[in-house]
Amino acid sequence: MSVLNSLKNYLDDNGIKYRAISHSPAYTAQEIASLVHVPGKDLAKTVIVKSEDGYAMVVLPASHKINFDALKTVMSKNQVELAKEEEFEKMFPDCELGAMPPFGNLYNMPIYVAKALSEDEEIAFNAGTHTDVIKMSYGDLERLAKPIVADFSEQIN
Repeated sequence: MSVLNSLKNYLDDNGIKYRAISHSPAYTAQEIASLVHVPGKDLAKTVIVKSEDGYAMVVLPASHKINFDALKTVMSKNQVELAKEEEFEKMFPDCELGAMPPFGNLYNMPIYVAKALSEDEEIAFNAGTHTDVIKMSYGDLERLAKPIVADFSEQIN
């Protein structure tokens, strides 16, 4: 079963209303936002970081970047940095590299969501591929994934 179908089943099983959108291949968050007609602030990009304790999923608006000093404080870690794709690709065997959906709970990984994203009514995110996006209520994501929501992102100039 494809990751998109698994994700749809997960959302259906939990009574979540969503819209699946297919698009031509796109690899950057801003490119995806443009293709699916979603403002960059409403497109959630999923980033994997590593600390001295292991890996975590960080989710923030496409129009933002991580403030690593703030994230270290939020995570109570001495060192936090971007994980390299080759380090985490095996953790998401059902996903195309870099297209992980923002559900750390499905991958036994802690999830941190930027406060800026939590202020959106609706969000969109990669559904495990570079050609599929799911659009749904942010509140439903928070209810299912139970992320730690904190202020660790800043607008990209």
